[in-house]
Amino acid sequence: MSAQLLNGRQRAKQLQSELKERFAQRAAEAGSPPTLAALQVGSDEAASGYLRAIRRACQGVGVTFRPVELAQDSAQVDVEAALSALNDDDAVHGIMVLEPLPEHIDDSQLVDGLNPAKDVDGVHPLNAGRLAAQKEPYYVPATPAGGIRLLEEAGVAFKGKRAVVIGRSDIVGKPMALLLLHRHSTVTVAHSRTESLPSVARAADILCVAIGRPEMVTGAWVKPGAVVVDFGTTYTEDGLKGDCERESVEAVAGMLTPVPGGTGPMTNIMLMENLLKAYRRAEGK
Repeated sequence: MSAQLLNGRQRAKQLQSELKERFAQRAAEAGSPPTLAALQVGSDEAASGYLRAIRRACQGVGVTFRPVELAQDSAQVDVEAALSALNDDDAVHGIMVLEPLPEHIDDSQLVDGLNPAKDVDGVHPLNAGRLAAQKEPYYVPATPAGGIRLLEEAGVAFKGKRAVVIGRSDIVGKPMALLLLHRHSTVTVAHSRTESLPSVARAADILCVAIGRPEMVTGAWVKPGAVVVDFGTTYTEDGLKGDCERESVEAVAGMLTPVPGGTGPMTNIMLMENLLKAYRRAEGK
């Protein structure tokens, strides 16, 4: 068996073209451009790389990008003031707070202070709660949104299937579990401290891995024919690696999102979809 690879890169390009048209149409009707702001404190390499990726995503769909970069030693009160200014700026339709933040910054205070209507990353408790309760409107965090989109478009059956999500982060593992639950899967959330983790994973018809450990999951963890979603993105000396050991997993799984080229390219496109929702709501449409 050789798994069907779900091509996120190709689908992201198609969606980019569609979103560019939709943004242009809305902007013409509204008379003002859609704008995404990203708040970065310090110069962490990972945050700076994500900032560049968001800029490219905005350019690809014709969105105005506004980076707000504060010094590493900025005080909590100054960071909160910068966020408040973005919240109150009607020209800004979406806001992201880039992580990691300096240790002296309380990120929970920033998340709580974010305008939920502009929270295109889906991290505010109101959006997280609405997602959990399946009560519109809410924004789904972009990474799991991209993963579920690939599965839906591949015709994956969710109802009644056993799904295992390895990882419990607020931005990937937990929302992915909820998205599967909303589609009537029977969901287990596992993590690095789960006992007999390989056997738990082998029970899954749909296995989603978001644990941040390169090549941790091998083919021995995978039920033959299972759908495997690899959210891992770790840069190593040998290049970008997922949380799955691709060769052995591909030999066993029925479907696989590869790394690179699977869920990664879909993430920022889903972020742009969330921004379009925020833009339409701000314009009353």
